[in-house]
Amino acid sequence: MTDEGLTADESQMLATLLDVVLPPTADGRLRGGGALGLGTHVERTVRETPMLQPVVAYGLGALAELATKRDPAGWAALSSDARAEVFREFASADQFFLPAFLYLAYSAYYQDPRVVEALGLEARAPHPKGYTMAPDDWSVLEPVRARGKMFRE
Repeated sequence: MTDEGLTADESQMLATLLDVVLPPTADGRLRGGGALGLGTHVERTVRETPMLQPVVAYGLGALAELATKRDPAGWAALSSDARAEVFREFASADQFFLPAFLYLAYSAYYQDPRVVEALGLEARAPHPKGYTMAPDDWSVLEPVRARGKMFRE
């Protein structure tokens, strides 16, 4: 990882890691996190939040090292099942990378309009369209009005 962001190899690793953490659904309704292109969102967040850079660099480096123990060609040479095994092995012993990375991955995933629509929700901001609200019931203010003034003129 450089000051400008991830290297090309790290970006590719991130995309495949996102597919491990957020795999495609069996019915094909949702693609994996990497296939959705969420790596771009994660990379931008890491660039904009410098305190995350060492965390992500550590995690990607540790995963790459574990992958190299399985196959000298590294993470890119592993099958998706082997990548999942490496990730599980790493996650079982790590308490530093996983919480930060899952936050980055899940927040990118559940903000993606394709995911929101696949979940049966409308992919839009809550406003200006807003949500339907019940009409105001001003009678709930009667106890306050009956109390009288509680301030000086």
